[in-house]
Amino acid sequence: QEQLVESGGGSVQAGGSLRLSCAAFGFIYSAYCMAWFRQAPGKEREGVASIGSGAVTSYADSVKGRFTISRDNAKNTLYLEMNSLKSEDTAMYYCAATFPPYESWNSLREYAYNYWGQGTQVTVSS
Repeated sequence: QEQLVESGGGSVQAGGSLRLSCAAFGFIYSAYCMAWFRQAPGKEREGVASIGSGAVTSYADSVKGRFTISRDNAKNTLYLEMNSLKSEDTAMYYCAATFPPYESWNSLREYAYNYWGQGTQVTVSS
């Protein structure tokens, strides 16, 4: 059964860093497009970063230059390195996966993803 398990969330002061991880189980991870989404209280879930099966990446404008998405296909694990964190980065962060139509494809659109993790909370205090 397909499963995504996030870890690495926590509380940090503004300007600090965190590294999120997402372990994937039950599907051919290397063939899937992976992404990170986040949802702050009272707001809609938004795409943060995605990485295709061919390692092409996309980022939301709000995190460009601060966040880095990466994948380790040998470990079936997705990462999100978050630096220079701001209070507005506070949210529940979710890992998502979908089988892409072609290798270079990736997306930050929520409806494009089939599998979701339970989320890990990130809280940034100013």
